[in-house]
Amino acid sequence: MRSAIVRHPIDTTGLLHEVEASRNGASVLFVGTVREENEGRPVTGIEYEAYEAMAERELEAIVAECSMRFGTEDIVAEHRIGYLAIGEASVAIAAAHTHRAQAYDASRFVIEQIKLRLPVWKCEAYVDGTREWVDQRRETGNGKRETEQPVPTSVTPESEPTRSHPVSRFPFPVSR
Repeated sequence: MRSAIVRHPIDTTGLLHEVEASRNGASVLFVGTVREENEGRPVTGIEYEAYEAMAERELEAIVAECSMRFGTEDIVAEHRIGYLAIGEASVAIAAAHTHRAQAYDASRFVIEQIKLRLPVWKCEAYVDGTREWVDQRRETGNGKRETEQPVPTSVTPESEPTRSHPVSRFPFPVSR
């Protein structure tokens, strides 16, 4: 189990090797990269900034919570700060478990908690020369911002409301 805030390129192969163990039947690697467009605007790169000491403590806490929740110590997470160009990895998470479902769930838990809790800020640089701070905690899967929506505590097929997106099956907050 390890976490780090780094200023160098993330070695994703190295992260996978860190979680290797003969007891594990599955390893999952999540890599978040800088994409070329956000909300229809062409992006040239992103500057990630952090209050490093606080970010390191929070990332360590997220990984520890994940370990307790999913019953594995084979979790490594790194978040890069500084200027990153298109295609560079900003965050990587390797999780391994005896079963694939728990490995996937552990990885998903870590990235969702990073989005919600990690004091890392990003400033997008656009092709037109402008820059804009982006609130990563409120981004949806397609780069758009979302508003809080209450999720029912128990839903049956008959009571399932019509939604534009499904209710998460994860027992923790997730961004969409």
